[in-house]
Formats: sequence, structure tokens, C-alpha cells
Amino acid sequence: MNILSIQSHVAYGHAGNAAAVFPMQRLGVEVWPVHTVQFSNHTGYGDWKGRVFDGPAVEEIVEGIADRGVLPGCDGVISGYMGSSDIGNAVIHAAEAVRAANPKAMWCCDPVIGDVGRGIFVRPGIPEFMRDIAVPAADIVTPNHFELEFLTGTEIRDLPALRAALAALHGTGPRVILATSVLLEDTPADAIDMVASTGDGQWRVRTPRLQLNANGTGDMVAALFFVHFLRSGDAAQALGAAAASVHGVLSETVRAGTREIRLIAAQDEFVSPTQNFAPEKLG
Repeated sequence: MNILSIQSHVAYGHAGNAAAVFPMQRLGVEVWPVHTVQFSNHTGYGDWKGRVFDGPAVEEIVEGIADRGVLPGCDGVISGYMGSSDIGNAVIHAAEAVRAANPKAMWCCDPVIGDVGRGIFVRPGIPEFMRDIAVPAADIVTPNHFELEFLTGTEIRDLPALRAALAALHGTGPRVILATSVLLEDTPADAIDMVASTGDGQWRVRTPRLQLNANGTGDMVAALFFVHFLRSGDAAQALGAAAASVHGVLSETVRAGTREIRLIAAQDEFVSPTQNFAPEKLG
């Protein structure tokens, strides 16, 4: 399996491609990483070095890959944080090129916009670009709770509201949705949910809630779910597999007391998770 991954990148720690590429490789996937930024570290540290690339730079790299004649063998495109609309347009063009070369290929878009407690943290115009252009064009989207509310313009506090929001988002285009960091009124204080949704149904996995604020978690989750879904075509199976691996890696991160996810130390969690979680069919 070959996946084109267009995301940000940090040299130290794990975020964007630095959080998504290795888990996919550990699962036996050939990954073609294209960086939208190259930073020394995650911006959450408060200071960093590096630069942001523009859309034409990304398009040039993708064009060079296409010149090798390999796009028909590309099974999917995954994207995350977009620093500008021209980066977003470059991602869309890349997805269109891959799907033109291989009609079975899929685009997984992680619509990075913001989070509960932090609000919107991307540049002006990006939330609207995600909602109006990127998400409708994607096959799979992986919003967190805050982003799902933004994309659908709804407040999600209970299961009926969650299911209505998922149905509304499907109506804009995506065939598969993974909602992460879902916290409803009836979610236990010591738990957190992930929900997968397709035209065939919705499934929830509830895992213990860990006390940490680790960089790159969302990028890792999206990559794991995407790979497992491409392989199985089963959203419930992909949900369970991704949840198990994420919980294992984050548990090791908590034990280590770091803010960078322990991708390397806990890499066996990607292929043989310590603990499994059975998806629950909703409704």
C-alpha cells in the first residue's frame, strides 16, 4: 500500500508528518511524505525555527512524484494542518490527481481548525476553507468534537445531537467520518469516545481518559484509522484498531511524563496493541 501524506513536519518531537508517517510505515505502508512546513518543534512550545512552504512548492513536489509514473499505485492521500488556502488548494489538486490516476484511491482530510478549551487556532479563512471546500471534497474526514460542531453549526451535547451532526456532515460529501475526543453529557468523567460513521451505521469506542496534553495525537489517530479502513473497508474494525493503538501509545506517553507522544518506544502498539476495545453499534 502507498499513501501520499501532505502535512506539516517538525524535526524535534512528533506532529503532522512526524506523527503520522512512522505509524503508517510500522503497519507496512509505503509513505510518500510532502511537508507543508518544516519547523524545529511544535509551535505549542511558544517558540520555534523554520519556515512555511507555499502551495506552488507543494504542487511542485507532487508533480515530481507524478513524473515517476507512480500515481496509479497510490492508494490514498492524507492531509492535516493547512497553513494557508493556497496549501489547501495544492492538497485538493493532489487528491484530484491521485484519484484520476487511481479511481479507487481515497482522500482522508483531518480538518484541523481548533479544539475544546482553545477555540479556533488556525489562521483566518482556514476554518471556512475546511468547511466549504476541503471537507465536501474529501472521502474521509476526522474532526474532533469542537471541529464537528463548527463544521455542522450545531451544539453536540448528547447522542441524538451527535448522530444528527454526523448525518449533516455526510450530507456535505464525506462518505466516512471519524469523530475524535467526543465528550457527551453521559460520557463518564474517566472516559473519552471516538465515533465512526458511514452510510451503513455508526459505532463508538470508549477508552479510559488519560491526563495528558500530547502533541501530534490527532495526526496519529487519523493516519491509523485511514490505513486500517483502506485495508478492511470496515469502519468499525478501523475504529477499534486505531483506538487500541492510540490508547497504548498514549499510556506509554503518560508513564514517560512527556508532552511528545512515544511513537518509537511504544511502536509495538501499532501492530500488537496491549489492550483492545470492542466498537459498540449505535442505534
